[in-house]
Amino acid sequence: MRRRLALALPLALVVLLVLAPMALGLDRLDNGQGTYGETDDKVVTNAGFIIIAFFPLLVLLLSLLQWRLDKRKERRKKAAQATAARGEPSAGW
Repeated sequence: MRRRLALALPLALVVLLVLAPMALGLDRLDNGQGTYGETDDKVVTNAGFIIIAFFPLLVLLLSLLQWRLDKRKERRKKAAQATAARGEPSAGW
């Protein structure tokens, strides 16, 4: 454990020192302009609308997935109960 820590700590420090200029924004001198370009009120508003639309869609899709998985689980339960009621041996060795 101590040997792993002795190896990982210097490696982590080197990685942090290499990435620090990018984290602080010192790698480019573009006056804070991002990769998208100039951002005005319209761009920020549209991004906000996209975020507002994304989360309800995500909840809808995940809810539909959960509903389908629950239906599948119930079908398997009913099939297992029917098999047990008939007295058939379970599959396998």
